Amino acid sequence: MFTVGAVALNPGEATPARPSGNTRATGPAPGSIEALQARVTRLPKDPGGWAALGMAYVQQGRTTADPATYARAEKALRTSLTVQGKDNADAEIATGALAAARHDFPAALDWALRATTSDPYSASAQGVLADAYTQLGRYAEADAAVQKMTDLRPDAASLARASYAFELKGDTAEARDLMRRSLTAAATPGESAFAHAVLASLALQDGDTRGALTEAQTGLRAAPGDSALLEARARVHEALGDTAQAVADYQAAIAIAPLPHYLLGLGELEQSLGHRGQAEAQYAVLRAQDRIRETTGTTADTDAILFEGDHGSPERAVTLAEEALRARPFVAVHDAYAWALHRAGRDTEALAQADQALSLGTRSALYHYHRAAIQHALGHPDAARRDLNQALRQPGFHPLHADAARALLQRIDTTP
Repeated sequence: MFTVGAVALNPGEATPARPSGNTRATGPAPGSIEALQARVTRLPKDPGGWAALGMAYVQQGRTTADPATYARAEKALRTSLTVQGKDNADAEIATGALAAARHDFPAALDWALRATTSDPYSASAQGVLADAYTQLGRYAEADAAVQKMTDLRPDAASLARASYAFELKGDTAEARDLMRRSLTAAATPGESAFAHAVLASLALQDGDTRGALTEAQTGLRAAPGDSALLEARARVHEALGDTAQAVADYQAAIAIAPLPHYLLGLGELEQSLGHRGQAEAQYAVLRAQDRIRETTGTTADTDAILFEGDHGSPERAVTLAEEALRARPFVAVHDAYAWALHRAGRDTEALAQADQALSLGTRSALYHYHRAAIQHALGHPDAARRDLNQALRQPGFHPLHADAARALLQRIDTTP
């Protein structure tokens, strides 16, 4: 599918412009937000400086889940585009990345196409284009953009996207190989941490819990404060039955970045342990985040939909999923919609969405469990058994649903 040469950016990241001038050892680190702020203060008519600052804010927002950071990014990028309205590829790339971070993928696509017109040789522009096409369910076009990105610059970022393309199609062996090449090509600690986190996740998908733990531990030795690695290790410890360490890792990840999937993971783990008060504390933060999301007009992510389906109103989960699917017809949204429909008692509709979620061959234990529950509700035990066996290839794939999957499989196998 992809032809890539020897292989440095994380998916969705554009290359920030380097600050000009000398920076003293006691001053802000080159490329930091502080340094970029100083640059635009000194050079307010520099479009590249404003674009780099905007992208830095986008990256910060992704790790902090703070909508105010995205507002600062938008202001910086608008300034860049005001200073230079045409052929400003850096600002167009960053604005596309901002739209993607806000889950406005039609806008992300529009900005990415502008960027590829302004600079047809920009690998970063092709990366944002690939991300937008992927989330819009236009997978063949996404593959073409990834191929062009690797042709232009076969680095850690392009190899990471190629890895994800294979992961979506269920080819975890090729996905691992490409991600290891991305790790080899990594030029920054962040790129290395990202690669180790993905490799841990891929190992878990294949049921290799010890291999997953090795990847997470290796990454954390170099980047002990990386929240994604902490969350990855939490899931590994959960799969290994070390729930105390899993809770500690989730708590450490949330202290760094209270991202919704961290909060949901910890809340459901605490619930599975009978710690209802601790679980509700995480769920309260999730509800507060969702209220903030509503005020910004942003469509719900899959975590919010699944949370509402399992811990709130299934009918509201259906509404959230329908809104999300209109803007983002991606496999993960089809899965969340399927589960919301199932929880609302609409299993015939749910099955069509569950089939869509697995149409690429994605090896997601959760997707398979969701479809198994739907198949069982529709009176299809053999189909449910197949999906349950697939789901249970990944030990402890979910703090609540893994036990439910084992119980359902036993019920099917013992029913005459």
